[in-house]
Amino acid sequence: MANDYATDALVTADWVEEHLDDVQDGDSDLRLVEVDVDTEAYDEVHAPGAIGFNWETQLQDQTTRDILTKDDFEDLLGSHGISEDDTVVLYGDNANWFAAYAYWQFKYYSHENVYLLDGGREYWLENDYPTTDEVPDFDDVDYDAAGPRENIRAYRDDVEKAIERDVPLVDVRSPEEYSGEVLAPPGLQETAQRGGHIPGAKNISWAAVTDDDGTFKSRDELEELYAEEGITGNETTVAYCRIGERSSVAWFALHELLGYEDAVNYDGSWTEWGNLVSAPIEKGN
Repeated sequence: MANDYATDALVTADWVEEHLDDVQDGDSDLRLVEVDVDTEAYDEVHAPGAIGFNWETQLQDQTTRDILTKDDFEDLLGSHGISEDDTVVLYGDNANWFAAYAYWQFKYYSHENVYLLDGGREYWLENDYPTTDEVPDFDDVDYDAAGPRENIRAYRDDVEKAIERDVPLVDVRSPEEYSGEVLAPPGLQETAQRGGHIPGAKNISWAAVTDDDGTFKSRDELEELYAEEGITGNETTVAYCRIGERSSVAWFALHELLGYEDAVNYDGSWTEWGNLVSAPIEKGN
């Protein structure tokens, strides 16, 4: 569905527009889902037939800052008319930050036919694709999740081992967050006690993998971007950010677009690491 990437995990806005009739058909096996940090933007306007997911309240546990349990994941999707056999296209705000997180979570629970709309919500709106404020109402279905696929997820002990073994770590936050100058992007909640980065981590911003319009760079450009920091897909690569959403964009680029099968997402990210009393950190660039 998209150029020369390792997989066909991306679809274009043109492709989605061509399939809007199917997206809006309750009997279709194609579903379109907008994933934002909240639903304010979705409530105002969205692509016709798109289901709206609130990342903050529906796709993660706000207390434990963990992803959904398998049961909760099944309940969420089934209650919106999505079955495990459906084809799901995800898109969202902030150049797909939260949609990429949802994509990674879909893959974690082994949903096979899931795709990301290249460019996300901003691209759809700025290029005048169809919109509506009508909310679709699909019948409930049973969703039977598989997995989880632990080989695409990193935990604290995995990161500790990565430091010991000099496994590549990619910090996708801004240079100011990476250096410890700030704890969060401007206007966002500071979720950690300490600033800095995990020892040995390379700072390759999530934004470096996309062009100005929010669409992903070409495969050759992505390969060069990571190769400049010694990341070639020959060993495990751990991506992290502040809360796991921006690192999902980098994981998507590494794992899906470049085909680096050993790329993993540390979704605990700096919110976990920066609050661990004994965890080693580095400051500066």
